[in-house]
Amino acid sequence: MSQPKRNSFFVILILGLLSAIGPFSIDMYLPGFPDIARSMSTTIAKVTLSLSSFFIGISAGQFIYGPLLDRYGRKNPLYIGLSIYVIASACCIFVRDVESLIVLRFFQAIGGCAGMVASRALVRDLFDVSDNAKIFSLLMLVVGVSPIIAPTLGGTISSTLGWRYIFAVLTAITALILIAVHFALPEGRQPNKELSLKPAPIIAGFWAVAREPRFYTYALTGAIASAGLYAYIAGSPYVFMELFHVSERQYGWIFAIIAMGLIGSSQLNSVLLRTYKSEQIIRVALFLQVATGLALLIGNLLGALELFSTIFLIFLFLCCQGCVFPNSSALSLAPFAHNAGTASALMGGIQMCIGALTSASVGWLSNQTAVPMSGVMAACAVSALSILLLGRKVIRYQTVAS
Repeated sequence: MSQPKRNSFFVILILGLLSAIGPFSIDMYLPGFPDIARSMSTTIAKVTLSLSSFFIGISAGQFIYGPLLDRYGRKNPLYIGLSIYVIASACCIFVRDVESLIVLRFFQAIGGCAGMVASRALVRDLFDVSDNAKIFSLLMLVVGVSPIIAPTLGGTISSTLGWRYIFAVLTAITALILIAVHFALPEGRQPNKELSLKPAPIIAGFWAVAREPRFYTYALTGAIASAGLYAYIAGSPYVFMELFHVSERQYGWIFAIIAMGLIGSSQLNSVLLRTYKSEQIIRVALFLQVATGLALLIGNLLGALELFSTIFLIFLFLCCQGCVFPNSSALSLAPFAHNAGTASALMGGIQMCIGALTSASVGWLSNQTAVPMSGVMAACAVSALSILLLGRKVIRYQTVAS
């Protein structure tokens, strides 16, 4: 289905905002950790558990919304999810102990991930398959703004008004998105009344998606490549602020500059798609990402990298990611016209689970150097390229056999 051009800008903007709810909810409240810990007479480590509960909720919730989006249509489950998010965020404003915050952050994630799943499914519904990679690149433009403005905005709010106002802003923003969804977002694919929500058929539905070679090849490729980004996020505070002794403000600028590389390359991807196919772009991008990741790892093992060379290599690494994610997402969902919700949920769930494990592994491997971060980033790139090359052979064999 092709979306009328006059409405495309607003539709893509709303889909981008839906995709950004999760990342924005993470990045915006991170600067408020010290303030939250002081106000609740607890430790920052305990407050960090609210981030862990958010990751658990956003991973598990995607598997819930996939079948619901296919059974009841795109917008009704989206209304429910966004309403849960708004209520949980509003409750966070008044919370008095860290245990309650941890629980509420879980429900906030359960609600917010509806937007992440629905936005991907609606891209498949509303736009031609040949345009999906371009649309995902545009969504990354909106999502990519989060790590640039969210920490700064959250830090400003926390320092001037207090951390509770961070959740007030999140509540207000999501309420406005909910209104925009109701009035300006098309319905997408109609509900499938024949789809059962019993456990056995749901599991069978996920299995039917998971065993499709094009899905598991590109979903795993994209998820593992994205895990390199999570390794960077987990390891960069220590690498830059402890090893290179940059200030918090300088770290914020470094974070923003590197994020701009991710955003810029995702828009370059839209230009490249005019000439090259998604399959060609993702293969070249992964080869370059492997080379950059290995250079980063070897440089750190030899102690040959200083601050600017480290920033440069990470910048290049994430520029490659900007060309991997849109194409892997489009290629993963392409075979699924009727159950895009289930496919989107499974793709997102896989990505979040692998990302969470990867970010945790950086901490487990910590040895007071930059090697754990760079090693995990390189391993993700090599693994993603290996899966792509092997999976492409399976896809070609299946095509010939059929």
